[in-house]
Amino acid sequence: MLSVGGPGIIGAVSDDEQRQTDRWGIQRRWVDANEETAVVSEATVRRLREAIGEPPDDLEDSAPIVTRPGRDLGLGRVGIGCEDGRTRTVDGRLPEDFPLGYHRVRTAAGRERLLVVSPGRCWLPPRWRAWGWTLQLYATRSGASWGMGDLADLRAVREWAQRIDAGFLLINPLHAVAPTLPQEASPYLPATRRFRNPLYLRVEEVPGADQVELSSCVDRGRRLNGERLIDRDAVWRLKREALEQIHRLAGGGERSGDFERWRTAQGTALQEFAVWCALADEHGPDWRDWPTQLHDPHGAAVGEYAERHPDRVSFHAWLQWLLDVQLRKASGDLPVIQDLPIGVAGGGADAWAWQGTMAAGITVGAPPDAFNSAGQDWGSPPLTPWRLRQAEYRPFIESVRATMAAAGGVRIDHVMGLFRLWWVPDGAGPAEGAYVRYPSEDLLDIVALESHRARSIVVGEDLGTVEPGVREALSEHDMLSYRLLWFEQDDPAEWPDKALAAVTTHDLPTVAGLWSGSDVREQRRYTDADVAELTAGREELLARLRGPAGVSPDATPAEAVAGAHRLLARAPSTLLAATLDDAVAEEQRPNIPGVVDRDNWSLSLPVPVEDLPEHPTATALAGILRDAVRRPPAQG
Repeated sequence: MLSVGGPGIIGAVSDDEQRQTDRWGIQRRWVDANEETAVVSEATVRRLREAIGEPPDDLEDSAPIVTRPGRDLGLGRVGIGCEDGRTRTVDGRLPEDFPLGYHRVRTAAGRERLLVVSPGRCWLPPRWRAWGWTLQLYATRSGASWGMGDLADLRAVREWAQRIDAGFLLINPLHAVAPTLPQEASPYLPATRRFRNPLYLRVEEVPGADQVELSSCVDRGRRLNGERLIDRDAVWRLKREALEQIHRLAGGGERSGDFERWRTAQGTALQEFAVWCALADEHGPDWRDWPTQLHDPHGAAVGEYAERHPDRVSFHAWLQWLLDVQLRKASGDLPVIQDLPIGVAGGGADAWAWQGTMAAGITVGAPPDAFNSAGQDWGSPPLTPWRLRQAEYRPFIESVRATMAAAGGVRIDHVMGLFRLWWVPDGAGPAEGAYVRYPSEDLLDIVALESHRARSIVVGEDLGTVEPGVREALSEHDMLSYRLLWFEQDDPAEWPDKALAAVTTHDLPTVAGLWSGSDVREQRRYTDADVAELTAGREELLARLRGPAGVSPDATPAEAVAGAHRLLARAPSTLLAATLDDAVAEEQRPNIPGVVDRDNWSLSLPVPVEDLPEHPTATALAGILRDAVRRPPAQG
């Protein structure tokens, strides 16, 4: 298989004995990528236990109860304060018609606990089948962009997609990074999973923009389109200059009251984030480097700062309102599946807000495997399982809810993290980590509830080391699996119905890059990957294109792209997806994992948005996938 530096390989991982954990949730024994039993060192166990802390003895009597209608609460006769304000008495089993949602239950011992009542299944329209485009929005530029793709460009792609009968779009994470320079390039290391990145705003469509002289910013912004590489710092300087001018002189939606009404409805989370942004402007992007008195988001010093700087705080809250408005307009009535990263930056807004819930001195990653012999460290601090329960799952609920909002779909990155995560102590290598398990059934049911409320389809990115039972659990919750032509050995006709099927992802070679050999050459340039292994991996995948896909050895890259997608079209999966990179026969992939000296996440699409509808390869892929979802799936 081609070396891609991804999260791991698919394979059996553990039996009942190996899944057993201690009271800290640490899995002491596990099966590695070579299917050999590995034992976590005592030194690692000690460090992880110190980071996790001692779970309270009464946790099981105080933690949230996550259940479904018809199930016995195991509490006897109790009173329940429902979310809608009504009070109901339940004796044992919840009625089948009990309302879904977040309620409060008072036990006989006098404890009040959160009661989460879930449908147990994500929202998935019956008998629905669709095809769609996968895109890196920052890379998807038009002539009106300011150096990178924005929400108006997303709207243009969505309108084109609907004209050609596409049923969804799948986009990269839009979450916010620190409002400082340099801007974080990776969409998968945001400062927050609850709020969005103002780099994606179309400035000219901001309320009040027509009252401000912006021609200089517009001209400078559009000149940035002349460069293939996206310069986020230059984009942010220009957009911030223009947005601050609009906010200061025109007032935007504040004068109409729209913004203030929206701001009030968001509650304390928005205020907290806006204060963090204002503090980051003044003290830097990592709260751990701020003056000590500002480390506590609820402390007196932070409250006093917000009172002294209401305009700065209001500006950052206003940006989030603009993003909400523009994303809703961009999405329209087409499901736009947004990506939920596995974690956040340790110095960012969410880590600041949830210090007591996140494990200090720990980052998450992946153990060594056949694709990455050293393992991986993704740089994000993990949520501590027992502290997450103690916090009534608020950090998880708010992240899922915010990512689903305004678009109609969510793809959960590394969905195996709902079951267990590989924790790496600071100063240790990824190989010196261990798995820590999470309350997966609770988390899956919470996702199902949020999906039901938002009418949001859910895709679980289950690429990598997938332990037995995970995919079965996803299917039981109507969460779509993620299947790739580059990974799966079976005929696509044998792939599961409950899946999003695609050829490749942002971390893997494009078809054109694989076909031409340029991706292997680029990997050799930036990595120390074994040349023979790379070449063998490429030949293995090319054989699939030449064999089952029927692509001639002398085919052009565009013909290879079409052949790969004709093979993909055999899949009976609910969703079929093609990347815009493949749609224009682009050879460079957006990201080579683990490489720091390449311009990852900064390559613009070589074809502007305006020209996509007439691009011959895009037109061919649209026809192939559109026909596929209109006809009965092929039989393997």
